[in-house]
Amino acid sequence: MEFSEHIKTANVEDVVLHQPLHPPSRGTLCITGHHLLFSDRGDEGGSGSPRQVLLLLRNIDAIEKSVENLLGYSGLFSNAGRSERISGSSGTITIKCKDLRVLQLDIPGMEQCLNIAHSIETLSCLDCVSEMYPFFYRPSDLNLQDQWGLSSPENHYSQTPELHDRWRLSSVNRDYSVCPTYPQAAIVPKDVSDVTLVKVAKFRQGGRFPVLSYYHRKNGMVIMRSSQPLTGANRKRCSEDEQLLQAVIAGSDKGYIIDTRSSQQAQQARMTGGGFESKSCYSGWKRLHRQMERGKALQESLIKLVEACGDESHNMDRWLSKLENSKWLSHVQTALSTAGLLAECVERDGHSVLVHGSEGTDSSLLISTLAQIIMDPCCRTLEGFLALLEREWVQAGHPFQQRCAHSAHSHARLQQESPVFLLLLDCVWQLWRQFPLAMGFSEALLLRLANEAYASDYGTFLCNNDQERCASGVKEKTHCLFQALLRPRDTAHYSNPLYECTELAIWPSVHPQSLQLWRGFFLRWTTQTRHLEEAQEEIRNMIIEWGKLALS
Repeated sequence: MEFSEHIKTANVEDVVLHQPLHPPSRGTLCITGHHLLFSDRGDEGGSGSPRQVLLLLRNIDAIEKSVENLLGYSGLFSNAGRSERISGSSGTITIKCKDLRVLQLDIPGMEQCLNIAHSIETLSCLDCVSEMYPFFYRPSDLNLQDQWGLSSPENHYSQTPELHDRWRLSSVNRDYSVCPTYPQAAIVPKDVSDVTLVKVAKFRQGGRFPVLSYYHRKNGMVIMRSSQPLTGANRKRCSEDEQLLQAVIAGSDKGYIIDTRSSQQAQQARMTGGGFESKSCYSGWKRLHRQMERGKALQESLIKLVEACGDESHNMDRWLSKLENSKWLSHVQTALSTAGLLAECVERDGHSVLVHGSEGTDSSLLISTLAQIIMDPCCRTLEGFLALLEREWVQAGHPFQQRCAHSAHSHARLQQESPVFLLLLDCVWQLWRQFPLAMGFSEALLLRLANEAYASDYGTFLCNNDQERCASGVKEKTHCLFQALLRPRDTAHYSNPLYECTELAIWPSVHPQSLQLWRGFFLRWTTQTRHLEEAQEEIRNMIIEWGKLALS
C-alpha cells in the first residue's frame, strides 16, 4: 500500500503550532509518508525568517484530538490591535512524542483536523520494517557501500589476541538455527565443540547458550552471558552445559553466577520449565541473586516518572512524592549496584562471572555493559562506548523494536515494551556525572541515543535481532547510526573536552543522595533546563577554545 493512501489531507493553511520553549506560531502544516512538517510565516513585520519544524512520525507516541464549533473573536494573532472574527469549526490535535515533547496543533476545519489526525495515527504506527524511514534516508556524506557497523564478532576476536589460547570463534549459529537471537558467530571456550554447543542451546531458553561478553586483560577473567537453564520442575540436567561452564573456570577455584531474579522468582520459573544452576551440578560456581525489575514494571515506572515531570502544580512535596513513587531512581540504583557487584567479582576478586535472568536479552545486557564501563577505560571513549553498545545490545539481540515500540505517553500497552535501554543510558549518565573526567563522550551523545532508539533516520535500532536485520536488508539498505556519530563534524559535539584517560576502574556511589534525576532528558523541554543547557554549552565552548590556545 502506498503512503499516499493514508493521507486524506496533505497540507493545511492557518495552523497554529504550540510547542515547548517557543511562542505560538501560525503557518502551513504538511504531512508526508514519514514526516510532519510545519512552516510558519516568520515575523509578519518582515524582520524574521520563517521557521520550520520537522517531526518524524515514528517519534509520535500518542495523539489526542478535539473539535468544536466556533463563533467569536480571537486576539491571539491580531493586526494593529484588531481582533479577528472567526466562525465555522476548528480542531485541536495534541501530539505526545517519544522524546517527551508535547505539541499542540490548532487546525481550522473539523474535517481537516480529523483527516490529519487519522493520517498521523496510521502512519506513525506502521509496523512493516521496510516501510520505515531509514530505508528512504540518504544523507550525502554516507555511502550504503560502506561497512555496516563498527565491528563484528569476528573482528572483535581477531583484535583480541589474548583470547586465542583458551577461546575460539564458533560459527555454529551461521544460519541462526541454534539461537535465532544471537549473531552468526560467538566466542566460546576452545575445548567446547559445536556439537556440545547445540546441546547446550537446547537446554537454555531461546537457545541463548553461554557466550563470552568480556575478557579482562589484566587477570584473564571473563564475563559470560546466557539465558536461564531449562531445568524445570523435574530438575533436568545437561552434562554439556555443566562441561561448558567448567571449561570457563578451568584453572580457577570458582566462578560466580549472577542471576538478575530473586531466589523466589528463580524457583517459580522452574514451575514453567525454566530454572537455575543448582550447586550440586555446578560445584565450581556460586550463585548470587540480585532482583532487577523488567518488562511491564519498568514501563510503568517510566510512565509514572514522566507524569511526575509533567505536573504543573509547583508543589515540591507532591513532586518529590511522585518521583519516589515512580521508583525510577530505585531501578537506576539497583542496576548500578548489581553492575558494581559484577565488576568487583572480576576486577577485585579475580573470578569469572556468568550473568543471566530469564531470557538474557535485557537486564543481563544492562549490567554486563555497565560493568565493562566501570572496569575498562576502552569502553569509556566515544568510539569504544559505541562499539560496546553495538556488541552488547545490537548484536547480542536486545529486541529494540518490541521494547521501544512506545514510550511513556501511548494509550496502547504492549506486553513487550520496556525502557531497558533508556535505563542503561540513565545509569551511564550517572557515571558521567560522578566521573566527569573519565568519560570521553558528552551528555549530548546519551540524549541522541535515547532519541534514536525510539525513532531514527538510521537502521541501527530497527528489528529485534541480527537475523531479522539480515532478512529485512537493514545492513544493505539503511545507514548505521554509530558510523554517522563518528563523522569528524559530529565527534566534536559528542566528545568530552575535559576527558582524561585513566586506567583505573571507576566505582560509582549508589547512595540515594549520589543519584540524581536525569534532567537533561526528563525535564529537557522546560525553560529552566534549557537555560542550564545553554550555560553548559557556553562553558564547553570556552574549554575547547582554551584547549586550542594551549596547543598553539
